[in-house]
Amino acid sequence: MSTDSLTVLIFVGLTMLAMGAIAYAFLFDRIADQRKTERRLGEIKRADTDAVTKKANRDKLADAQRRRRSVQDNLKEFEARKKAKEKNLKSPTLKTLLQQAGLAIDVRRYYLYSVMAGLAATFAAFLAHLPTILLPGVLLAGGLGLPRWTVLFMRKRRIKRFLDEFPNSIDVIVRAIKSGLPLNDGLRLIANEAREPVRGEFRRIVEAQQLGISVADASSKLVEYMPCPEANFFGIVIAIQAQAGGNLSEALGNLSRVLRERKKMKAKVSALSMEAKASAAIIGALPFIVAFLVYLTSPAYIMMLFTNPTGHIILGAALFWMSIGIFVMRNMINFKI
Repeated sequence: MSTDSLTVLIFVGLTMLAMGAIAYAFLFDRIADQRKTERRLGEIKRADTDAVTKKANRDKLADAQRRRRSVQDNLKEFEARKKAKEKNLKSPTLKTLLQQAGLAIDVRRYYLYSVMAGLAATFAAFLAHLPTILLPGVLLAGGLGLPRWTVLFMRKRRIKRFLDEFPNSIDVIVRAIKSGLPLNDGLRLIANEAREPVRGEFRRIVEAQQLGISVADASSKLVEYMPCPEANFFGIVIAIQAQAGGNLSEALGNLSRVLRERKKMKAKVSALSMEAKASAAIIGALPFIVAFLVYLTSPAYIMMLFTNPTGHIILGAALFWMSIGIFVMRNMINFKI
């Protein structure tokens, strides 16, 4: 390469370098401004992102605190309802007992029937020539004890009939839900097709729902009219499903299975304790049987207990101690599941 060509190349290179320097000098401010703008926009975006993140964290924390307070309030309300239910189950009022027994009478008519029963028992005792000193006791037993015992007996029998039909009704509800029907239609189906007393209790739930009460609240009141753990289980399952959601058919299916297992366990315990119950019945009836046999063989010998004041005291003491013994034996053979 000649010296002239080298000089031309150097000149062209210097010219291009000078032109680049001049262009950079003119565009430097614009490039710097653009970089500042981009840096500022990045800072703004980061600030916005941080603000959104902080706001999301604050909202999440506030929502967690709100849910925690809601759970605490629900637990307090549940405890209050549970205490009220336990109090109502342990010492129900007379009106509640009549409803649980399925009797369509009010308290005033109950007292009227109690007075009539007391007078009838006293008149029967008078015709049987019982001592006059025992007539007030017969009046109290016939007016206060007999009607209440009758109500408690009917209440216990009604609960037993309810428990016999209740698992089958739950199975019908489970099948209705699995076939695509809502829970309300399943409850209405039981209220129309099931046997008493299940039909009446579920009809009460449906009627309460028609008045605007939710299914969970109406189901939770089932235990007030049917005081048994099984009815309480049903109300708890419906309430939990209403609040937390989930597979209702599976929950009710598990409940039905638990109820059937409880029924089997009760039957097994009853069979195992039947010998003890028979022994208690024989021991409790033995004094009366012996007294009756003695009366058949020698009436004058046994009648001294009914005609002599000392015999009245002996009879009273014997009945008192027999009552204590029967109460103790009853608690020994009465197994609760």
